Amino acid sequence: MRILTTAALAAAVAAAAIPLAAQELPRTPWGHPDLQGIWSNTTTTPLQRPEELAGRTTLTDEERAERDAERERNADRPPPPGQTGAYNSFWFERGVTGEQTSLVVDPPTGLLPPLTPAAAVRADAIHAVRYSDRRNWTTDFHLYDRCITRGLPGGMMPGFYNHNYNIMQTPDYVVLQVEMIHDSRIIPLDGRPHLDPSIQQWLGSSRGRWEGDTLVVETTNLSAKANEQRVDMANVVFGIGEHARIVERFTRLDDDSLDYRVTVIDPTTYQTEWTAAIPMVAIEGPLFEYACHEGNYALRNMLSGARADEAAAAAAAGGK
Repeated sequence: MRILTTAALAAAVAAAAIPLAAQELPRTPWGHPDLQGIWSNTTTTPLQRPEELAGRTTLTDEERAERDAERERNADRPPPPGQTGAYNSFWFERGVTGEQTSLVVDPPTGLLPPLTPAAAVRADAIHAVRYSDRRNWTTDFHLYDRCITRGLPGGMMPGFYNHNYNIMQTPDYVVLQVEMIHDSRIIPLDGRPHLDPSIQQWLGSSRGRWEGDTLVVETTNLSAKANEQRVDMANVVFGIGEHARIVERFTRLDDDSLDYRVTVIDPTTYQTEWTAAIPMVAIEGPLFEYACHEGNYALRNMLSGARADEAAAAAAAGGK
């Protein structure tokens, strides 16, 4: 985990909002826009637009500063009674508030589109299990808890720390290494077809192409097992699985900023498609190892605690 100062992040976010000036884009020796380097998308801008900002797409500099100051004032409050709490602010890397009022830019409301009726039923069932104190097995926890993957689009969404990315290029491939839960994406650029639909993968089948100076990556073949992921700070549960198509666009703006946009098309989950715009800023490297399972006693302890509660309840019932 790296710690970035608020001042450095504020400067980087501000730079990301500046359009490309007269200088030339950095290019690879073979002529493609050079996306290589280590980038961060850390921000406290919410995925969905808060109700009090309905109808607004941007914040003023003063509003951004006040929101960051309010977050600092509320940092490290004691957890509610009966809860253990989590990390204190020293360990978090939340970043600063960006100009956008939400990462979602389409629909124009800044809100995710409604779920389909079937997806809503599934989301309620997931929520009931995930926020219950009765877990029967590890599969009752999402893949993020189990240190397997954040899937897509989760792996490309900001959160609370380690949301850093190493992009490498050759004429025929782009490789995108994700620091959070150590995912790596190898994206061919040679026009090959996607994998057979019967082959599903955690990160799907990605294929890239250049449209002008923008790298466009289309991903299909996502695993049905990855359709219960928590992908943002608000714990939104997405049902993105084998029927989804994800289209990402990477556009380098200048030496220090990258425009990243992701569109999710999944008619079995959402009533319409949606797009999020997530600025990325250049940072110093390297990426650090994310050894998620080292010391990860939480799942074992939660399961053993649930079994102990069940045994105690059974013993009490038998003694009556």
